[in-house]
Amino acid sequence: MQQDILINWSPQETRVAVVEGGAVQELHVERTLERGLVGNVYLGKVVRVLPGMQSAFIDIGLERAAFLHVADVWHRPAEGESLSEARQARQSQPQVPIERQVFEGQPLMVQVIKDPLGSKGARLSTQISVAGRLLVFLPQDDHVGVSQKIPQAERDALRSRLQGLVGTKETGGGGGFILRTNGEDSSDAELAEDIAYLRKTWARIKDASVRLPAGSLLHQDLNLLQRVLRDLVGEDTATIRIDSKEQFAMLGAFGREFMPAAVPKLQLYKGERPIFDLFAIDEEIARALGRRVDLKSGGYLIVDQTEALTTIDVNTGGFVGARNFDDTIFKTNLEAAQAIARQLRLRNLGGIIIADFIDMVREDHQQAVLGEFRKQLARDRVKTMAGSFSQLGLVEMTRKRTRESLAHMLCEPCEACQGKGTVKTARSVTYDILREILREARQFNPREFRVVASPRVVELFLDEESQHLAGLSDFIGKPISLQAESAMGQEQYDILLL
Repeated sequence: MQQDILINWSPQETRVAVVEGGAVQELHVERTLERGLVGNVYLGKVVRVLPGMQSAFIDIGLERAAFLHVADVWHRPAEGESLSEARQARQSQPQVPIERQVFEGQPLMVQVIKDPLGSKGARLSTQISVAGRLLVFLPQDDHVGVSQKIPQAERDALRSRLQGLVGTKETGGGGGFILRTNGEDSSDAELAEDIAYLRKTWARIKDASVRLPAGSLLHQDLNLLQRVLRDLVGEDTATIRIDSKEQFAMLGAFGREFMPAAVPKLQLYKGERPIFDLFAIDEEIARALGRRVDLKSGGYLIVDQTEALTTIDVNTGGFVGARNFDDTIFKTNLEAAQAIARQLRLRNLGGIIIADFIDMVREDHQQAVLGEFRKQLARDRVKTMAGSFSQLGLVEMTRKRTRESLAHMLCEPCEACQGKGTVKTARSVTYDILREILREARQFNPREFRVVASPRVVELFLDEESQHLAGLSDFIGKPISLQAESAMGQEQYDILLL
């Protein structure tokens, strides 16, 4: 499907929208003050080793310590052993405990593999990989591999070509390289150029690791604009439109050096309307932050994102267009399968995802919906894995999570409800206050109790709950006064002892 990439640039924020078939499929946001850390290489310092969790906390110069799990500690493969064989050998053998591999105070070169999410620090690996245009360089390995997405028939030929270009340590070459999917049709000259660039980058990282103190940044991944050319542009990309003249020139220079095929697709947008208005992208972002997603047929989805997992519920809503009930459900589920796959990409939802399709009686309907769902997921550039319908009619799936979702990036928990999504009713709060006054009256002996609460709560005390308040005042033998504070949320209150 033809793809258009729109880039809206401003000094504080870069926004990239991937449009397919006139609809936004992906959204990438990068803020100058909040750049992601994935791919960054640091010289860290081990601050704490936790044998019970088989993890170590590493100081990499951030406010929150990052963590390194024992599974992410790199081990050199044995002589003549491939990367996959080394992995299998490690799985079959008992793991060396982390306390025998790292110690407190040890300087360690690490790479971020997961951004900090919520209260969790960044996740690290000691295996360094540097991504180029066509190749990924693994300087600690000697393995030459090819992307799994390239057909098996072509892999062996590409591997031997790449092996010839990489050479061996004896001839001044060597090192581990993996050919990316977009390097399938590249020439030897292009590959050699990428190899030289990656080796130069690694030499710079090594040099910095010797000169700089622990906690220093040794290598930073490309910014979002450069990653667009490196990762998002493919054969299906028709145009890459950007609304900044300065960034257009910089992107053109970067493209000519590393991505010559993408340069003809670059266009400077000079229209009067904002570039995101062309496909109503701002409205789409606003909808992507809400719970409800309306389907064209009249059905709708409810998307609930929690710390543990994301649930997606499918409802028929007002759709009654099919011949019978079974067909109505089938058509709604088919449409929902497409919409769910799109929402996962648009919202950048990761981790465990559970889709609750409407129950279908017929087996062929279930298989058709599942087939459509997997077909749509296959278009996702992020790794996904979907199961079949469970006994309860749910589809469980996972989507690799490397950066924060759109909602986590653009929103924060509500101050009033602390992210619960609900607040206590005003009446519940009045009864909490009455109980608290009674508790404090047994402990202290003030002259007067003063309740400071939200206007709604105070209003209820003066109206419907006035009898209960007067009854409590008589019971404890102390006056109770009220004070409305508009800045307070409905659940907030203070009881002052005067």
